[in-house]
Amino acid sequence: MTDRYQSPLSERYASKEMQYIFSPDRKFKTWRKLWVALAEVEKELGLPITEEQIEELKAHQDDINYDVAIQREKEVRHDVMSHVYAYGVQCPKAKGIIHLGATSCYVGDNTDLIVMTEALKLVRRKLMNVIDELARFADAYKDLPTLAFTHFQPAQPTTVGKRATLWLHDLTMDLEDLDYILGSIRLLGSKGTTGTQASFLELFDGDMDKVRRADSMIAEKLGYAGCYPVSGQTYSRKVDSRVVNVLAGIAQSAHKFSNDIRLLQHLKEVEEPFEKSQIGSSAMAYKRNPMRSERMASLSNYVMADVMNPMLVSSTQWFERTLDDSANKRLSIPEGFLAVDGILDLYLNVVDGLVVYPKVIEKHMMAELPFMATENIMMDAVKAGGDRQELHERIRELSMEAGRNVKVNGLDNNLLELIAADPSFNLSLEDLKKSMDPQRYVGCAPAQVTAYLEEVVKPLLEENRELLGLKAEINV
Repeated sequence: MTDRYQSPLSERYASKEMQYIFSPDRKFKTWRKLWVALAEVEKELGLPITEEQIEELKAHQDDINYDVAIQREKEVRHDVMSHVYAYGVQCPKAKGIIHLGATSCYVGDNTDLIVMTEALKLVRRKLMNVIDELARFADAYKDLPTLAFTHFQPAQPTTVGKRATLWLHDLTMDLEDLDYILGSIRLLGSKGTTGTQASFLELFDGDMDKVRRADSMIAEKLGYAGCYPVSGQTYSRKVDSRVVNVLAGIAQSAHKFSNDIRLLQHLKEVEEPFEKSQIGSSAMAYKRNPMRSERMASLSNYVMADVMNPMLVSSTQWFERTLDDSANKRLSIPEGFLAVDGILDLYLNVVDGLVVYPKVIEKHMMAELPFMATENIMMDAVKAGGDRQELHERIRELSMEAGRNVKVNGLDNNLLELIAADPSFNLSLEDLKKSMDPQRYVGCAPAQVTAYLEEVVKPLLEENRELLGLKAEINV
């Protein structure tokens, strides 16, 4: 359809897999699965529900008559009761026991929790694949010296692989947060209109044990460890807030990575994938803009801003429930997941195709290295008989002179020539050039990469080997 708005999150960014998780099919099939579970539990706990009725419900569990539900909703203005009616049309024998004792939140909230669980699992799988690919990159370039930057000013060298471990570390923290939240999600269960389960206590003739067992049995049928022990009509909306905070954490990490790649591409040291027929600019044919990294940053901003939505919903719920969460939840939760899904596909695609230019990296390194090597040069001069304090002052003056030559006159860095010409250092230009090995100045960076990958990342990947192997297909 070209005559009405369609979300770019579906049209351009999110995978079909994530879109399905938040689709009407997934939602309403889960509603029916919950109604079947409720009927089974109520039968098992002694209510007069027949196996024939349950089999009839199961026979139409995935065969949703949308036309009937849509027409009914136009009449009654209630989505859940419209689908109860539509299900009953297909299941005349079971019509009277569908949704028995339940409120709308029985299907609505339990489905939301189930959908968020599945969406988090998909996010986790994609996050693991990004970690895996980034670990390969870090290992491949753990020994390649490069300028490090503080305040985006050249600083003591690091290695390309060591910098990648900084991106990795952010993602492993996101994984820890995700696993904690994923492990804490429970179902709402069948809590009734205000969370007191009064309707179920009535159904079971005051047998509180059966009421409690109903919750645990429903959870077990749906594959959950249990239900939240207390609630109003809804599960606490803080659950939504916690989930979106995890998504925003991933967005923060992705944004930092995408910014670094954009800066490195400006320096021409590292470049994101650029396809043969790709157009970088409509006006300047030579340009190779970092479009994927920019898209990552843009989507990440959206997800980080999305955090405020469930916060507002959670903080303004009145007592046992109000319905002012409904429209917000329909937007903020799915869109947060769809955006993060797109972000992780982009992240994987960029890392998988990163191009590193060692010669450019070396050129930038060698232009700055004499300034960074002054401490080592000064120590060599002291060993040759010089005075440490005098040499410190002299090397400061020569560094300032060389800096002026670079910045003001646009000349190459001639600090080594200036030092060699100064008799107080007693060092030849040849000796000074020999000391300009970048590996001498990267400290423990290569060893840190190896240790981090072996001690942190490798065990993580081994534990999750069944999730690896995803390759993202994205729209450029």
